[in-house]
Amino acid sequence: MIRTRSLPADGSRLRRLAPLALPAAWGAVAVAWKFGCPLARQPGLPMRIATSVVFVTVGLGMVLGLRRGLVRELDRVRAVAAAAQRVLLRPLPARLDGLALAAGQLSASRGASVGGDLYEAVATPYGVRIVIGDVRGHGLPALGAVAAVLGSFREAAHDEPELAGVLRRLERALERHLRERARDEHPARAGAEPEHPAAEEFVTLLLLEVRADGRLAALNCGHPGPYRLGHRVERLPLGDPLPPLGVFPLPAALVPYAAARLLPGETLVLHTDGAEEARDHRGRFFALDAALAAMPGEAPAAVVRRVHAALLEHTGGRPADDIALLVVRNDRVRVPAQPAEPGLRRPRPAPSSHC
Repeated sequence: MIRTRSLPADGSRLRRLAPLALPAAWGAVAVAWKFGCPLARQPGLPMRIATSVVFVTVGLGMVLGLRRGLVRELDRVRAVAAAAQRVLLRPLPARLDGLALAAGQLSASRGASVGGDLYEAVATPYGVRIVIGDVRGHGLPALGAVAAVLGSFREAAHDEPELAGVLRRLERALERHLRERARDEHPARAGAEPEHPAAEEFVTLLLLEVRADGRLAALNCGHPGPYRLGHRVERLPLGDPLPPLGVFPLPAALVPYAAARLLPGETLVLHTDGAEEARDHRGRFFALDAALAAMPGEAPAAVVRRVHAALLEHTGGRPADDIALLVVRNDRVRVPAQPAEPGLRRPRPAPSSHC
């Protein structure tokens, strides 16, 4: 067993050192020629130039070989990071229980496709449940909270019959994550609980349920409201918001807001605050509602692409905050009332007999 495990490690080391083999061999030959050959020790300018050329060539070869190995290692690390990011924030299905879906994110961290924003959608017996949220801050440090909230949602959305139960599960998952991080960063003394080092960390979050008849139920924890695209672009009302998760405990009574509908053919655009707070070089905010009004009837994937392109153009390709979009279109068919076929008459009631 020990020999079997050591072979791949040795082979990996050999692969890393392979680009340096030829420059090292050339270097050994150059050193042997310099100190072992009497001709190389002769004085004179031509011999000095020849010796300098040999050693410069060897040094350049070693630098290029080392650079090639580092580039290969960087490519492998990027591939592993991309796979991990896809598992954490996996692509949404194009269709889910009669709804067309698309989502995407622009990360403020260079080289990362995942930041402090999160989203997910799952089909459950209670309807299609959607979550979109924003962890305070952005980039890699926020990934722990993103993983905790998304992992809890993917289980609770199927287990909890009420939307309020899902939200309470998310709150508990975030609290556990913050406590564990507190213990790791500041170990407890004499068995006491450590002070909370992330008291300022919180998550704004919108929890949405799209039922079979298009009715919407929502719980909003300090998150921007979505836009509904139908005959016009309008901000969807969600009632009074709850506090963000992690700031204050949720109230004892959680009543989802259920006064809105998503009719067949209408589109819902959920987003994080980075979309509307993006600024150009003059400090002007991005007009998300105007951008959405310019793309009526677009498929969800096209809406995400066009809004992302407009945001990158507005910010000069450098967004200051993570930006997530999730677009839902109701493709369920409304069945109209069927008229009676011509020539068919309803049966007349039998005449009553009178004495």
